[in-house]
Amino acid sequence: MSRTVLILVTGLPCTGKSTLAKRLARDLGLPLVSRDDIKEVLFDDLGWKDRDWSKKLGIASWCLLYYFVDPLLATRQSFVVENYFKPDFDTQKFRDLRARHDFQALQIRCTTDGETLFERFKRRSESGERHRGHTDHQNYAEFEKQLMAGTCDMLDIGGETLDVDTTDLASIDYAALLTAVKRRLPADGDPRSQSSATSDAH
Repeated sequence: MSRTVLILVTGLPCTGKSTLAKRLARDLGLPLVSRDDIKEVLFDDLGWKDRDWSKKLGIASWCLLYYFVDPLLATRQSFVVENYFKPDFDTQKFRDLRARHDFQALQIRCTTDGETLFERFKRRSESGERHRGHTDHQNYAEFEKQLMAGTCDMLDIGGETLDVDTTDLASIDYAALLTAVKRRLPADGDPRSQSSATSDAH
């Protein structure tokens, strides 16, 4: 059975999932597919204007994410994919991918205290560091209830799951997380190696 490992880094907006996914991909030497990165390329090429346009490109970036994930899985290459995955939309997508490609999922969920998360979201939107195309400053009311929950549901796609509390970003034990992820990758470091898949765990 293939030991291809698909590492999904998920979480609500501003939980730090993008930063964590990029760091893991770099330290593990694995490819990264990030929906925000795709969306910002679309903004740069097609321009930006309002919330409706941002949502439209958001749908396009979601489609493109799967466009890249599918052929990467076909190569039996382990890699990292980062997005705020939503069970209603994404569970079936990954089940369909698993029917075509033999992979083991590892979901890493970033969770944050709700009040901290909502304040972080507002600070980021007003900092000038976020790409203007996201129009975050126009959607506080749209996201407030969701962000106050602090967490999101994982996808029901089997495999293993890990939770990372990102309320205090400085206190994250990244070394322990990196070690935990490495243990789930092929022992010889070759993402295309053959071995028995581990059983599902939480």
